[in-house]
Amino acid sequence: MPRYVISFDDGSMVFPKEDLPDVARASHAVVDEAKAAGVWVFGGGLVTQRATIVDTDGTVSDGPFPETKAVIGGFSVIDVPSHQDALAWAAKIAAACRCAQEVRVIMDDPDV
Repeated sequence: MPRYVISFDDGSMVFPKEDLPDVARASHAVVDEAKAAGVWVFGGGLVTQRATIVDTDGTVSDGPFPETKAVIGGFSVIDVPSHQDALAWAAKIAAACRCAQEVRVIMDDPDV
C-alpha cells in the first residue's frame, strides 16, 4: 500500500491556550483510531526551532535557509490503499488539530 505523509506548518495551530488539552485529546484520539485501523506508521509534533542543516560536504549550519517560508510543525505517516483514504485521514487530523493539513505520497522504494 502507498504511504502518505500528512503534515502542517509550524505556527498554523492557532487557538486559545486553554484549548490545548482538548486539542491534545482530539489529536491522540485520531492517532488511536489510525492505530486500531492498522494504518498508523509514525508521527509526532516537532519542537519549534531553527533546523540544523548538514550539507553534502558535512558542513553544519543553522537553518532553515532564509528563503524558507514555513517549516513542518508536525506530521503523520500512514499506510493506506488510496489517495482518497489519505485525504479522509487528513480531514480527521485537521479537525482534531484545528489546522489545515498537507498530504503527500511517499515515493516507493523498489528495493524494499
